[in-house]
Amino acid sequence: MLPLVALVGRPNVGKSTIFNALTRTRDALVHDQPGVTRDRNYGVCRLDEDNPFLVVDTGGISEDDEGLAGATADQARAAAGEADLILFVVDARDGTSALDDEILSWLRKLSRPTLLLINKIDGTNEDTVRAEFARYGFSEMLTVSAAHRQGLDDLLEEVVQRLPEEGSGEEMDNDPNRMRIAFVGRPNVGKSTLVNRILGEERMIASEVPGTTRDSIAVDLERDGREYRLIDTAGLRRRGRVEEVVEKFSVIKTLQAIEQCQVAVLMLDASEGVTDQDATVLGAVLDAGRALVVAINKWDGLTDYQREQAEALVSRKLGFVPWAETVRISAKHGSGLRELFRAIHQAHASATHEFSTSEVNKALEIAYETNPPPAIRGHVSKLRYVHPGGSNPPTFIVHGTRLKELPESYKRYLENFFRKRFKLIGTPVQFIFREGANPYEGKKNVLSERQIAKKKRLIKHVKGR
Repeated sequence: MLPLVALVGRPNVGKSTIFNALTRTRDALVHDQPGVTRDRNYGVCRLDEDNPFLVVDTGGISEDDEGLAGATADQARAAAGEADLILFVVDARDGTSALDDEILSWLRKLSRPTLLLINKIDGTNEDTVRAEFARYGFSEMLTVSAAHRQGLDDLLEEVVQRLPEEGSGEEMDNDPNRMRIAFVGRPNVGKSTLVNRILGEERMIASEVPGTTRDSIAVDLERDGREYRLIDTAGLRRRGRVEEVVEKFSVIKTLQAIEQCQVAVLMLDASEGVTDQDATVLGAVLDAGRALVVAINKWDGLTDYQREQAEALVSRKLGFVPWAETVRISAKHGSGLRELFRAIHQAHASATHEFSTSEVNKALEIAYETNPPPAIRGHVSKLRYVHPGGSNPPTFIVHGTRLKELPESYKRYLENFFRKRFKLIGTPVQFIFREGANPYEGKKNVLSERQIAKKKRLIKHVKGR
């Protein structure tokens, strides 16, 4: 278990910038606007290779204890409660404030080892800043400028000295056997609520306010002997409706999460059916070629007639992805979770299955004999052999001649044949067609003297007739 360091403070003091500097990542969303961070975000600091530790970035604690601000503060308090060391982050440019006084009073009641970290020290008189914060009673005050990576070495040295050898934090590993699942959808369809229900705790902030989640938050889970990494993402909207800079960065984080996952769970609102925003999210999943499970949420609140209408609408609008499993769930009450994980496992197994060259060639041979390609301008495309080209999604590389003239209908036939033969459910299937190089391409046929003489006699004979 790695030691855990929590970054705590009021909004917009630079906690996320410090987090990114310590972890050498861009996992935390950073912007000048206060209140960007809301959920807890964990990462590993390996700047000291012999003494790695976990860092948790938290949302700013404000004076408001209601709504999103209150939920954000609760997440910060939860992170502080489990930390082995708390870094109380303050702003050198703003100086001390009444809110900082309240946070410090609460931290002292928590009785956890705490360091005062003064950020944004660049452009200020350090002695004056230290004198102003001296009234907080800390024997040592650390000054940094996270944006300019100033003072990080001293901070790292002090943190390592104060941390225990064994901590309370569990490191997120990169085990390839750990299934990576991204929960995606438009805003306010219940992604965070579903992740909380699966985890059995209020790990994410769930609210009826659209756009509550801004960062892509990854959480490791072990369930029924299998290991998962659940990724809660920000809601995606059409590009034309994305105006705020923070939301644009959230969209980028979500697209990155889709690229890095193995299975994407597209969540729909049963009461609203499939909207244009849902189609935008689905397009991002298909572009990434990821396995797909469609989860229709809030199913428990519908009447029988509404359920029939929702079924018909989903079937009609998602007819172009018939291979995706559709599951009816209630994130709030936890119904349908067993069916959801069964569909996820099936999609993951199909997407990551490793094929042998012999079995895919046998499938191609049967498909070719059962239904040969049609003749195009008197010529028929020839499919000579195929071999696997990768997984997630399953990719097959077909070699032959005149493959550029192969109709799209026949390519769909091959995809459906392979999908049915190998029972590929919940994953797209990709075919790459490669034509063999013509050995005579670019070479001019030079006639010998005998051939030229023969050609002239033939022309003279034809003209004489």
